[in-house]
Amino acid sequence: MSADLTADVAIVGAGVAGALTAAKLAEQGVDTLVVDAGPRITRETALETYRASPERLLPGATYPNARHAPHPLLREPDFYLVQEGPDPFAVSYQRIVGGTTWHWEATCLRMTPSDLRLKSETGLGADWPLSYQELAPWYDEAERELGVAGDGKADLGAPRTGAYPMPGMALSYMDQQFAKALAGSSYRLVTTPAARNSVAYGGRVSCCGANSCVPICPSGAKYDAMIHVEAAERAGARVFADRVVHRVELDPERRVAGLAFKRPDGSEGAIAAKLYVLAAHAIETPKILLMSRGERAPKGVANGSGLVGRNLMDHPYKMSWALAEQPQWPYRGPMTLSSIENTRWGDWRSERPGYRIAIYNNGWAIPTGAPIATVEALIDQGLEGEALARAIGDQLSRQVMIGAMTEQLPDPENRIEADFERPDALGIPRPKITFRFDDYTHRGMAAAERAHEEILGRLGTDQPRHTPEPAAGNHIMGTTRMGDDPKTSVVDRSLRAHEHPNLFLLGSGAFPTGGTANPTLTIAALSLRAVAPILAQLAD
Repeated sequence: MSADLTADVAIVGAGVAGALTAAKLAEQGVDTLVVDAGPRITRETALETYRASPERLLPGATYPNARHAPHPLLREPDFYLVQEGPDPFAVSYQRIVGGTTWHWEATCLRMTPSDLRLKSETGLGADWPLSYQELAPWYDEAERELGVAGDGKADLGAPRTGAYPMPGMALSYMDQQFAKALAGSSYRLVTTPAARNSVAYGGRVSCCGANSCVPICPSGAKYDAMIHVEAAERAGARVFADRVVHRVELDPERRVAGLAFKRPDGSEGAIAAKLYVLAAHAIETPKILLMSRGERAPKGVANGSGLVGRNLMDHPYKMSWALAEQPQWPYRGPMTLSSIENTRWGDWRSERPGYRIAIYNNGWAIPTGAPIATVEALIDQGLEGEALARAIGDQLSRQVMIGAMTEQLPDPENRIEADFERPDALGIPRPKITFRFDDYTHRGMAAAERAHEEILGRLGTDQPRHTPEPAAGNHIMGTTRMGDDPKTSVVDRSLRAHEHPNLFLLGSGAFPTGGTANPTLTIAALSLRAVAPILAQLAD
């Protein structure tokens, strides 16, 4: 293969895993290149798109859906993703430089010790090959790298030895009202740790209180992977946008010999390196591996176990919303500041999943499209003038919404495959998803709904409304499972592919189980932990 791009380490994907790893390698003097399937954008351009879009509340509406690198759409589950059912996998993620951290909430929770020992403690799912004690120092480093604000004294079920890099964000009036309502109950409200600056940190300003964290932070106070993309470039790494990797080539010894990519015009290119890192997302990474089937890898690269693409997980989501009796003044401050975390663990996990409940500051924006939808509904009722203004103020001031993200068990039948029959515009297979919510998940949804009824009742609301079916948490995990046994996993505890010594697979695909913690902090911790094995591999 004649290479267009060469380096010591080639990284596919410029999201948090790829960018963070690239920055750390480049800082050690490693010749590093990063390619991403999608375009490179600026915050200014994204803000202009956000402000002009009638669907600005949908994460994908703010970012380019490039013909050569399409991304899924929440309201169109069949756009890009090929849904094979029986349940839709209606998720959203971005294929742009910086990845999905452009529009994440920035919640930075650690997995709990029991999350990593689910099989041992409940008989369900799987155990991680790493203990919490092994991962804890990397969580510390990840919190420093991303810049996490939080309350180090709060009980989040995950022991820590020191303070967060920044104090927790100040709670909004509404969060304080929830805290008062829940005092004396079994639900403990805590400040949610987040990669959002409560004070100036890491060259970023402190949060200005904008309510648009999803889909975009206007000031850059919230972490996104562009921080480490730019750090990697300053250290000498080269970053190339619009390079869609679609094949991993193997040599006769089954080491990775190169990567093939396509440009937006369909022309082909190739990458050669000593060591390769796929960090392209828990759907895109297994898709690349499965597309790369051939004589030396009949089932796809790294797929001797048959588990590449299998055990697809999310955090199924239950939303509940209501009108409070008294004004709560949502739409002020970041999207979410407080949460209930002590529902994540307990003896009941052998019967139904844990969940975490977030308090949302953006009214009914997620379930109904408020405030725009609220105004439209009141106009449809015939209101106008001062009566309309009073009704808008009354409704918007009393809108409350809470959401529970639940644990989902790994199931090998929940999977992603490369659909060679239904390719995208470049002729590259689209991801085909086979997915279902099992009874365990549905029991978690029912338990979360009962908790929501009690919580909203304590606050003083009308009858809550609930999403009837599990919604997407957009936390995609499990498709390149980590483990010590090559027969039951894809990568080892260092995230090196069992079958190919010069190939590492970073990201949430490595998670054996999903717990209930938003995955980004764990992705960052595992990526930082993989840097030393990568450096050692280069030195051999």
